[in-house]
Amino acid sequence: MVDSGYRWRNRELREHVAVIDGSVAPTKVLTNGIYLNVYTKQWLKANIWILNDRIVYVGDHIPDQMHGVEQLDCEGKYIVPGYIEPHAHPFQLYNPEELARHAAKFGTTTLVNDNLMWMFLLSRKKAFSLIKQFDKMPISMFWWARFDSQTALQKEDAIFNSETILSWLDNKSVVQGGELTAWPNLMRGDDRLLYWMQEANRLGKPIEGHLPGASERTLNKMRLLGVTSDHESMTAEEAMTRLRLGYHVGLRYSSIRPDLPQILEGLVAEGIHSYDSLTMNTDGSTPAFYENGLMNVCIKIAIEKGVPVEDAYSMASFNAAKHFGFENELGSIAPGKVAHINILEDKENPDPASVLASGEWIKKEQKVESLPFKLNWKKHGVGPVEFDWALTENDLQFSIPIGLDLMNDVIMKPYAIGTDVTIERLPERNNDAFLLFVDRNGKWRVNTTIRGFTKKLGAIASSYSTTGDIVYIGKSKKDILIASSRLQELGGGIVVAHEGEIIFELPLTLGGIMHDGKMEDLIAQEKELKHILKEFGYLYGDPVYSILFLSATHLPFIRITQRGIIDVKKKEVLFPAIMR
Repeated sequence: MVDSGYRWRNRELREHVAVIDGSVAPTKVLTNGIYLNVYTKQWLKANIWILNDRIVYVGDHIPDQMHGVEQLDCEGKYIVPGYIEPHAHPFQLYNPEELARHAAKFGTTTLVNDNLMWMFLLSRKKAFSLIKQFDKMPISMFWWARFDSQTALQKEDAIFNSETILSWLDNKSVVQGGELTAWPNLMRGDDRLLYWMQEANRLGKPIEGHLPGASERTLNKMRLLGVTSDHESMTAEEAMTRLRLGYHVGLRYSSIRPDLPQILEGLVAEGIHSYDSLTMNTDGSTPAFYENGLMNVCIKIAIEKGVPVEDAYSMASFNAAKHFGFENELGSIAPGKVAHINILEDKENPDPASVLASGEWIKKEQKVESLPFKLNWKKHGVGPVEFDWALTENDLQFSIPIGLDLMNDVIMKPYAIGTDVTIERLPERNNDAFLLFVDRNGKWRVNTTIRGFTKKLGAIASSYSTTGDIVYIGKSKKDILIASSRLQELGGGIVVAHEGEIIFELPLTLGGIMHDGKMEDLIAQEKELKHILKEFGYLYGDPVYSILFLSATHLPFIRITQRGIIDVKKKEVLFPAIMR
């Protein structure tokens, strides 16, 4: 018996051919444009026929049937494939749906997304049901299968186990394993992790490493063990080492690691001859960093730094598609490909005047079109956090002698606490602030201090964190309680209190992690938050990331986690979490 899915697909393919034969009319025709052929690296004049979501013809001819066909004259314009973001963390205050809508307006019509937050927030069944809904969007949404939590969980095996990981790898929307932040465990002999990696390779899915500062010796070992790509190069030299060892290399331009311009300068100066194993990514930047788009910004930088124009576009489209194994569907303008198409006024300006995603207009001649699709988050179990506990004065007892010293946005070292932490409010003459990490279900807490986050702020409370547990930072215990109460009323979010008053709040009503609203509004709110925190003494560039990575054990040197205060290098719990 022939599978019904194949019968449906066969009918679709026959209909595509019928358009060329003239018995079926296309839905859209782009005429007289100059398109980038990524296979030959040439700019060629052509007419492009589209039937529904597919490109069916690229060439000199006009269809025999034109009745009811939408035409756009692209004379003097340049046509390139829709851009691909190969390394998205789609929950940095924004949610995946809104990030995709925002990205598409700037020509990024495919995103390959981290699945970590779904593993924390949802059961596997609900998560799979949710990611299937994204297939209804004209924007292409793919996912990773995480192998580790990048923190220290109290019940790690309940989330990261073979049954769960292998089922994620087997999901058709999942196109890679990783990113592999637990690679030191692999080096120490973790065969369960190696087994998951071998299963990913068996399924033809690449494995994304997370190898910042790795030596050549380590990179050789990781390549042998199955890691196929890495996005952690911080210099041109590091990128070249990875390329020479056969890695697919992602060059990063993010809110905390904007390394792309310097790396490209170095690669161009080195006289690199092939860009085919290179892509670019924004690595889950915070909202304001995306004000002017995603991959269009990266392409612009590449062109400015001397990368051949054709390679700059291929790095943001075809190279990624080829790496993930979906080049038969995406990444080029050719028959049979999904109609993700950007129309440019100038081939050296990657900001598109018009954008097609799956043959639907996202933007047409500078006017953004509305998309009818709207995800029902509540139906899939993602909504406000329901708190059945309250923070009390008993929770604000601090006795641990070691605090966390914030050295930059995300790196922390231990320091000996020298101030009196039994008092109601810490003095402004030093940079110490109370730091409290509490289970979102109210079962445990970890109390310490943090230095370098604020000089005088009363309190900030955030349900946005690596695991969705609650972070409190501030000088005043009273303000911590006020911020906590308001955060719980909102059902999750970020709340700033000072001298007994709420001075800022950002509701994050999707799991306590994500904003349920427009990206433009979120960008404005994030800018306001940054401004407030800087006024109160935050010293660095990205406070949102500082909060997110407080518990991220893939970074040195000390972290606050569900298990307690962790020495990352020694993998030791210095001070365990306390049950409430």
